[in-house]
Order: sequence, then C-alpha cells, then structure tokens
Amino acid sequence: MQYGFFFDQSRCSGCYTCIIACKDWHEWELGSEPANWIKVKAVEKGKFPKLSVSQLFTTCLHCANPPCMDACPVGAITKRKEDGIVVTDREACLGNTGCDGFCRAACPYKAPEFGFESGAKVQKCDLCLDRWPEGKKPICVEACPMRALDAGPLDELKKKYGNVRSAVGFGFSEEANPSIIFKLRGGGAP
Repeated sequence: MQYGFFFDQSRCSGCYTCIIACKDWHEWELGSEPANWIKVKAVEKGKFPKLSVSQLFTTCLHCANPPCMDACPVGAITKRKEDGIVVTDREACLGNTGCDGFCRAACPYKAPEFGFESGAKVQKCDLCLDRWPEGKKPICVEACPMRALDAGPLDELKKKYGNVRSAVGFGFSEEANPSIIFKLRGGGAP
C-alpha cells in the first residue's frame, strides 16, 4: 500500500493555511523555524493579455522510489513498508555539516530541509503519521479552507479523483514516481 496526496489546483487560493497549520501542529513558533515542510508557489503563465496564475502545493511526496533515501550515506531516510510513508531518523542524520545535504540535492522536489544552524538535522513532511491511527488525515488536509487537499491510500485517491499526475508548474519525475494526484483548473492537462 502507498499513501499519498491529492491536490486540486483549481481550488487552491494560495492562502498558506496548510503551511501555518503544519507549523502549529508541530509546535514551531511561527517565523522562527527556517524550514517549511510545505511550500505553496504561484505559477504564472501566458503573455499579456492572456495571463493566468495557478498555485502549486509541494511537500515530501512520499515517492515510490525516493531518491533522497538512496542518497543518504547513513540510511537516515527510510520508506515504511505498511504505508509507503518516507520518514527520517534525525538522530542518525549527519546534519548539514556532515554530508552537504545529499538527500535534498537528490530530491526532485527539494523536500528534505535543514535549519541554518551548524549541524542542523534533516526534516520533512511525514504525512502526519501520528494522526492516521486516530482516524485523522494530515493537518494540512483538515486545515485547508478551500478543500484543495486530501490524503490517503493512493489507490483510493485515484478511484475518487482520477489519475492526473501533472499540474501547472509541476515536473513529474518518472524515476521517483511521486505519490500525488492532481485536479487542474478546467480539469484538463497543464
């Protein structure tokens, strides 16, 4: 089984509630933590007068073949067999001064992050794995006021939303095979 995300690009307004909820859930003082486990970026397309702006949600996409895991020299990044969630062992991590962030360099989505302080350890989204046993989805999903996010077993997400694997501003990595399904503005191809 592989868990993943659904992102409805047609609904996201770029409000950053998912980012704030994530930081709050993990008890980071807002504005103090240099890492963002979630990023929302505005993607501009077109030429005047035919312009468009779409929002793109990215985080760790819990890839089927996570390149970050293979790049880690000490095995501090692993993939859980029961749900495919990619997790980090911050104690095993060599830190930003020990290996130069090989995991971040290998990730096509730059999901692994390090703080700015010397020796900062790797951190990234863990799909709120502590919430699933309580029957709760990740906090970013529950917090989204536009209902642009969902998460769960990838097969169930495909049945519910289809199998669009690309979005405006998103580069799908065939090698990594990220666990995300999209809905686009107008429902068509990007």
